[in-house]
Amino acid sequence: MVNSTVSYFILSTYLHVGSLKYFYFVLIALLYFSIAFMNTSLIVVICVNRSLHEPMYMFLCSLFVNELYGSTGLFPFLLIQILSDVHTVSAPLCFLQIFCLYTYGSVEFCNLAVMSYDRYLAICCPLQYRAHITNKKVVIFIALIWLYSFVKFIITLSLNLRLTLCGNIINSLYCQNYLVVKLACSDTKLNNLFGLFGTVLTVLVPLLPILYSYMKILRICFFGSKQMRRKAVSTCTPHLTSLLNFSFGCLFEILQSRFDMTSVPSVVRIFLSLYFLIIQPLFNPIMYGIQILILVKCKCLMLKLRQDSAVGDRKFGESKGQ
Repeated sequence: MVNSTVSYFILSTYLHVGSLKYFYFVLIALLYFSIAFMNTSLIVVICVNRSLHEPMYMFLCSLFVNELYGSTGLFPFLLIQILSDVHTVSAPLCFLQIFCLYTYGSVEFCNLAVMSYDRYLAICCPLQYRAHITNKKVVIFIALIWLYSFVKFIITLSLNLRLTLCGNIINSLYCQNYLVVKLACSDTKLNNLFGLFGTVLTVLVPLLPILYSYMKILRICFFGSKQMRRKAVSTCTPHLTSLLNFSFGCLFEILQSRFDMTSVPSVVRIFLSLYFLIIQPLFNPIMYGIQILILVKCKCLMLKLRQDSAVGDRKFGESKGQ
């Protein structure tokens, strides 16, 4: 049950932009439509195309689903707030948004961690790859990623709901767990302790396989053949770019919420707070979509060449028989 001391929160970061709010509304709506369209299209392509039913693309499918989930937790809320003159949000909706956005971040990071391990096996152990990463194991990995993130933040929210809040002004565009806890006038030691523990779990658990995988891949790059280095670079570049982009976005958000940023222009602060929630879901489908498109075209071309070769062999055999 949501704490009865506060029934709604006021979001104080929204700027009074007058008639420009319609411009921002259209801009945010276009961004949301683009993100939803691209991620949904790639999910459909991976599900329909049997040649993409491989571990790497199943992990990508999970990544695209998560980006749809995270975007839906933010964009409709932003669109309503932009058009509204009073920037308030009910307490239940606020806590629901916290849950959605924080689980989105955890699932994203864990998914990228498992993808790094998948890339390590594909590059360093290509002959044993199918034995290590079967479709059944991929499904188990994806289920564990989502379950781990959901359970962790259910505990976080349950601790928040027991707090007595003595304020309702959140200095942000959307609800954030840390800023809500700061409003409490009851004992927050347990929240802070579990928050620290949860942050360590959120960062350390995915970080360990990422570091391990890339140390092994770097070793291949330094001591392997030129062909192996080329394969490692082409395979890991999209994943590493996505990982760094998301990590920087999370770092921006941590700096924004934990430290005094009043000296920074408000437009910059707004951009930094939304970076990992907007750029990542927009960036990943573009980058991986190009990769998937090239792969599908190459496979279609190879299939056509095989068919042409089979037709040529059949005609040659018929002419030889005559």
